[in-house]
Amino acid sequence: MKYFDRDLSWLSFNERVLMEAANPGVPLYERVKFLAIYSSNLDEFFRVRVAGLRSIVDIDKKKINKEFDRPPKEVLAELLQVVHLQQEEFGRIKREEVIPLLKKEGIYLYRDEDILEEHREYIEHYFKSNVLSYLQPVIISGENIRKPYLENRQLYMVIDLIGADDRAEYALVNVPSGPLSRFISLPKFNDIHYYIAIEDIVKENLDFLFHQYKVMGCYSIKLNRDADLNIEDEYSGDLVKKIKKQIDKRDLGVPSRFLYDSLMPKQTLEFIQAKFDLSEDDLVAGGRYHNMHDLFQLKNPLKPKLENEPLTAIRKKVLDHKRLIFDAIDEHDILLHFPYQTYDYVLRFFNEAALDPQVKEINVTFYRIAPDSFICNALISAAHNGKDVTVFVEIKARFDEANNLRWAEKMEKAGIKIVYSIPGLKVHAKVALVKRELENGTTRKYGYFGTGNFNEKTAIIYADEALLTHQSYLTDELDNLFAYLSDQKREISFHELLVAQFNITDRFIALIDREIEHALQGNKAHIIIKMNNLQDDIMIDKLYEASKAGVKIELIVRAICCLRPGLEGLSENITVHRIVDRFLEHSRVFYFYNNGSEDIYLGSADWMKRNLYHRIEVVFPLYDPSLKQEMIQLLNFQLADNTKGCLLDADLHNVMIDNGPEPVRSQHTFYEWLKTLEG
Repeated sequence: MKYFDRDLSWLSFNERVLMEAANPGVPLYERVKFLAIYSSNLDEFFRVRVAGLRSIVDIDKKKINKEFDRPPKEVLAELLQVVHLQQEEFGRIKREEVIPLLKKEGIYLYRDEDILEEHREYIEHYFKSNVLSYLQPVIISGENIRKPYLENRQLYMVIDLIGADDRAEYALVNVPSGPLSRFISLPKFNDIHYYIAIEDIVKENLDFLFHQYKVMGCYSIKLNRDADLNIEDEYSGDLVKKIKKQIDKRDLGVPSRFLYDSLMPKQTLEFIQAKFDLSEDDLVAGGRYHNMHDLFQLKNPLKPKLENEPLTAIRKKVLDHKRLIFDAIDEHDILLHFPYQTYDYVLRFFNEAALDPQVKEINVTFYRIAPDSFICNALISAAHNGKDVTVFVEIKARFDEANNLRWAEKMEKAGIKIVYSIPGLKVHAKVALVKRELENGTTRKYGYFGTGNFNEKTAIIYADEALLTHQSYLTDELDNLFAYLSDQKREISFHELLVAQFNITDRFIALIDREIEHALQGNKAHIIIKMNNLQDDIMIDKLYEASKAGVKIELIVRAICCLRPGLEGLSENITVHRIVDRFLEHSRVFYFYNNGSEDIYLGSADWMKRNLYHRIEVVFPLYDPSLKQEMIQLLNFQLADNTKGCLLDADLHNVMIDNGPEPVRSQHTFYEWLKTLEG
């Protein structure tokens, strides 16, 4: 096959995450976090991708099926088989490696073991004083009993009971892992730190809940529902109201996965399947514990032991030595690398703009807003201070719709002009523009161009870049973009910026064609592209064409990669690297050798169909030689990574790179290199 399947490719990425959980060189609590990340990723995969594929299989329309290289039913079956194998490996890592190592460190997580007498009284007291008020136990057997509604992603337990007349009964109990912590700390005993899952606390007290019955068994279940919002592309009515209505319906979606304890008796499973109208395709056997993304909540009593050594965010002297950040930008462009360098400078950019009397206007795009956003609060202050503030809020950002709407309404009440989603498009650009009146009466524009969201929460774990500049050839075009976002009827064009919906694919193709031309002339030709996802077949085919012409192509793709490397006569000159480490690789970087002139672009756009054709994305050039060198150094470190980097082979396997004589861990190496720049 010419292309990898998109979803199988994503599962390959999640497998790479699982490999970090199995890596004995990773600190123990970081391994726990990788288990949680794997589980969280998989949960969303079922809520969105598997749910969507299941719908296509159920519809079974020839016109839709033609869009797939293989029958959707066949693809779905393969996906579920891959997930099954990964889940088995997940269970093995947790059961045979992580849990025993935690015990070795004096951290004991109760599972199937008998509870110590020293803990029984505490568990009973905690159950009656904390847990009991959240429980809704209900008998679900019997012909006239209505079935209860299973909430999306909520943990439940199915209880096998025997009544007074020796008749088999079934009950359902919710597990309150939302309002309460999933893992409860118990009194320390013999220098050992004990934890217990909240469902085990419930299980230990089932006789109290069902005192009129004999408890025969207890089995965990969880239902994933289709969580993708169905918003029509055409504009009809109030889009904000539509979004709100669909958010309310999200947890009412059709089942996409019913996860159950594999020890559940067949008779019990058949009863549950019939009771909740589940098909065979819905059923997925699992372990005793579900929602393992809650492992994020497992506290480390030995902290900072068993975790990554903290990396203190680097400060930039060129910014710290200036009273105003705008004074530093006046002197030269500033390139920031997060989380290696502190995100405080982004907060300074907005805070100072809010208070500076010379600033007259602020424009920002938001895709995923932090729950407690300092930036939004700064913008509210700016509005109160008389600034003209316009904010574009993307309210179709999946799983962030409600939070984005909440902030949009709050900012609107403060007098900020809010521009909501464009029907049929998502605005994924990460840009801001500040207009400042100088002493001579002229206006200078300051642009912020980023690869990551304006989100303080994710900025400490996502590896991203941002450019601060006052260069008019960039800021004037950014100004035009904001004008377009406010009024899509405007006719605008871009020359320096690569903007989806306007020129992005044509420009990328032209840049690749130029490397092809150099290669055909016998000159060195080289392309390096770093992104999160690569799926668009037009761009992939163009890379194949370049490879056949002799262009050396090195890709660094974190997650989805539909390009198949190493195929004879097609992609022999292409390598695909994947890096999974302590920070999530999130930036998009595009390098073209250009016969030695070396062009570099950064931006928000992956090469997915959705990004290139159904979103507003902004990719921007770097012209400053020193800043270009910073990005080239980052790319070189990542391509040399033989510790956390791997190569994707032609069979979709993650092939770890041999350490060789000198191990390279690119994230740490780049951090140390940036420190040297600050002396």
